[in-house]
Amino acid sequence: MSKILMKGNEAIGEGAIRAGCRHFFGYPITPQSELPHYLAKRMPEVNGVFLQAESEVSSINMVYGAAGAGKRVMTSSSSPGLSLMQEGISYLVGAELPCVVVNIMRGGPGLGNIAPAQGDYFQSTKGGGHGDYKLITLAPESVQEIIDLMAKAFDLSDQYRNPVMLLGDGVLGQMMEPVELGDIKDVKQTEKTWAASGMKGRNKPNIINSLYIQPEDCEDMNEKLFAKYAEISGKEKLWEEYQLDEADIVLVAYGTAARICKSAVDKAREKGIKAGLVRPITLWPFPDNVIADAASSANNVLTVEMSMGQMVEDVRLAVNGTCPVHFYGRSGGMVPLVSDVLAEIEKLAAGGDR
Repeated sequence: MSKILMKGNEAIGEGAIRAGCRHFFGYPITPQSELPHYLAKRMPEVNGVFLQAESEVSSINMVYGAAGAGKRVMTSSSSPGLSLMQEGISYLVGAELPCVVVNIMRGGPGLGNIAPAQGDYFQSTKGGGHGDYKLITLAPESVQEIIDLMAKAFDLSDQYRNPVMLLGDGVLGQMMEPVELGDIKDVKQTEKTWAASGMKGRNKPNIINSLYIQPEDCEDMNEKLFAKYAEISGKEKLWEEYQLDEADIVLVAYGTAARICKSAVDKAREKGIKAGLVRPITLWPFPDNVIADAASSANNVLTVEMSMGQMVEDVRLAVNGTCPVHFYGRSGGMVPLVSDVLAEIEKLAAGGDR
């Protein structure tokens, strides 16, 4: 099967269309603006709906409406825009509405810059908005994986009636790689009998709502959600193990940082240092058991992030004191070099501590 060269942001859009998404509402913001630009042209070609909203607040509420009608729908933005969407995302969760939200992260906090970063990990995996909830969060490392995970994102969202986030960064959004698209398949979606899409022979209309006035009712809803999250955590963890055989130093990284770490691991192995990598693909549910297993036979764990250290907290919880957990990160849009990560590995191999 032939491959084509495709930019990450455009691959997100094409992957969504091939997953059966026909509704997009969003607002342009760098470094993900190529995604809505691509879908503005592509959606009409497949009889889909593209609408540029007046703001991120508007777009996430448009997503709520389309999701409530049972449509496969998505939105996208970058870090500050995702902050504006948090109230709407919480409403979507409370109403158990499936959708896909894409965040191509940039440097922060504040307006920051348009350079790649991973400073939105907490926002993406710890809820982000008000109340108790979780987002299924997928973190690709390549343009091909973006294509593959978009289908997974929509399927998981429908299966569990919960928003799914695809979390990337400016490098993944802007870089171009060869991808294999395959044929556009006829996506057969299960009928959403809960949707507000007409009576269809029912005696009572479906009502989409996230309001529970009575505390007992609201608590019941929270318990229902977290029973669902327990099921997701047990079934849907995704990860990659790289060079973990007899690894004395285990790196943990995701997305672009993981690509850099793979090269550092290869160079460390060439020097006789037994390094390996665990790459979480689902940031939530987090593959804590895999990291714990890898740490049980290691001397050190090194978490590498394009931030001041966020995922490292989950890594430390997973390792639970089995061995030391160290951190190396760059922030504000700075990307770590392979040589930087290799230097950290060499320090640990020599018995040093950061």
